[in-house]
Amino acid sequence: MKKIASTLAVLAGLSLAATAAQAEIKVGFVTALSGAGASIGIPYEKGIKAAFEYQSEVGGEKITLISLDDGSDPSAAARAARKLVEEEHVDLLIGSAQATSTIAMVAVANELHVPMIAISPINVAPAKDGERWAIAIPQTPALMVKVIAKRMQRDGIKTVGYIGYSDAWGDFVYDGAKAVEAEGGPKVTTNERYTRTDTSVTGQVLKVLASRPDAFIDGGSGTQGALPLIELRKRGFKGPFYGTPSVLNADFIRVGGAAAEGIQVSAGPVVVTSQLPDDHFAKKPGMAFHDAYAKVNNGEQVTDGFSGYSFDGWLVFLNAAERALKEAKPGTTEFRTALNDAIFSTKDLAGVHAIYNFTPASSYGVDERSLVVVKLVDGKWIYQP
Repeated sequence: MKKIASTLAVLAGLSLAATAAQAEIKVGFVTALSGAGASIGIPYEKGIKAAFEYQSEVGGEKITLISLDDGSDPSAAARAARKLVEEEHVDLLIGSAQATSTIAMVAVANELHVPMIAISPINVAPAKDGERWAIAIPQTPALMVKVIAKRMQRDGIKTVGYIGYSDAWGDFVYDGAKAVEAEGGPKVTTNERYTRTDTSVTGQVLKVLASRPDAFIDGGSGTQGALPLIELRKRGFKGPFYGTPSVLNADFIRVGGAAAEGIQVSAGPVVVTSQLPDDHFAKKPGMAFHDAYAKVNNGEQVTDGFSGYSFDGWLVFLNAAERALKEAKPGTTEFRTALNDAIFSTKDLAGVHAIYNFTPASSYGVDERSLVVVKLVDGKWIYQP
């Protein structure tokens, strides 16, 4: 009997240990640390590192963060998401750097019923059964373009040329510009495209110049987003440049050089945190983010908006996880469902980019408060009230 009792005690101990291990919350993060999207993917990675530094536990439970590189390949992003869920048993997915890769991840999240926080601006599709398992943290492309188009109108712009990526992101920006045009905004004179790996946009620029627009709106991102600006200035274009948050990174400034100077861009408040008035909703979380970012990135300062999306995604996760933990234990199907329900019931959560409000019927939770206009002056982004 003593032997049996001893064995039962050991088994009970193992069971308790297993329960404790399951209580650990696992988060899978995917971004592009290599390939064409790396100039954006690396800032996302720096942002999630800052987020983990800011808070690595919730409700008394430790958080484990597992990061993978998708190499800027949508199929690799899907494989990474599946590996994280099926092999690492993560409770949440966060990713990725490019719209196409993020869409591929959402498909996996929908299939496997795992909550996901998209940090790239995309149109989020529900699962086949109509359920939603993913939200998008960034401002919608339509909102990004709407805010900058209003600035164009204020600046007296009547016509605008367009060159963008020949993928989902290029479509998002163009469609947003056309929607504003339909509401009386600047007329879009061209719809030129290029790939993320192209090294020349001369043909596209010549067509823009032939349409004689007052200004130009950039539908690229990061390093590649600078190509049209460089070629336009080289060909003598004197009009102003406008863009979206997709060009808010150090590589765009470095590559664009003098050609990028003066571009006005719709941007999340995080880009100009120190320039915001003290009563702005993004001031307090923004300062906390900047402090954590510098701590884990060798004193480096935030110069982009992408890292802030990772941070805000983490804030939404923390807020939801605290509520979900009251319903179920991490590592279970029940917790994933509870976490997803909690994410979609987020109310008035202030982040570095926006005040977030999600509902079961919508994967988007921001409004026009999430964007300001900034101008590139002497290589730095300056707040434009």
